[in-house]
Amino acid sequence: MDLLTKLTELGFTEYEAKVYLALLDDYPVSGYQISKAAGVPRSMVYEALGRLKLRGAVLETPDERATLYRPLPPDVLLDNHESTQRRLVDELRAGLTGLYQSREEDFVWSIRGRDALLAYARELIRRAQRELFVVLDDPDVAALEDVIAETCQRGVPTSAVLTGAAPLRCSQVVRHPPLESQLHELAGMLVVVVDGEETLVAASDAGRTMLATVTRNRNLVLIVHQFVWMELFAQRIFAHMDDALLARLDPADRRVLESGRREA
Repeated sequence: MDLLTKLTELGFTEYEAKVYLALLDDYPVSGYQISKAAGVPRSMVYEALGRLKLRGAVLETPDERATLYRPLPPDVLLDNHESTQRRLVDELRAGLTGLYQSREEDFVWSIRGRDALLAYARELIRRAQRELFVVLDDPDVAALEDVIAETCQRGVPTSAVLTGAAPLRCSQVVRHPPLESQLHELAGMLVVVVDGEETLVAASDAGRTMLATVTRNRNLVLIVHQFVWMELFAQRIFAHMDDALLARLDPADRRVLESGRREA
């Protein structure tokens, strides 16, 4: 793990991160010693130490010859950061939610980036009241199974079409034949339809989603809703087909259905 990068992602400057990491390795030490150990210019090390003191990440004590420094223990530092961020998020949630008003509109919106679209998908699933349809591959099952489970526990009828092998516990689950998923380019797709009112459709590549489309357009939502419903219906019917009926099918269709049976 690149701890320097992770600390900068947490809000530390590069010099602050280097100073804190050096202190974790050896303390108590003087500013001069930190400068040498961290590879931070002496002209910048005291500025970095000053900012770290303001963060509460570094403690100091006067010495007869020089001021000595020690780091705040990592657990305490991260607990403080987590508490501060949680309080900030709670305050922002209350303030921003008060400004936001949901509007009836039928635009088609795009979301780029897997983290952003998964955050939207989670919120969309949480809003489900009457019905939830999802199409998920294995990475998306791992990312969303907790919020889907919460939705099921709330009593919302939930149905899932799975294109991978991961298990999912909810009201109705069918597993899509792998060969058919490949032919229809369904493998790697993430689809969420909530209450027949809003849908998210995302195209993925090896679990890394490139682009998602979100809309409340009634016609588009109906199309996606019907697509998922038909997949659920078809897989339920396929599950009851015996060998004699399979033998009567076109060879290409039979291969598709038999691929699903082999994976079951």
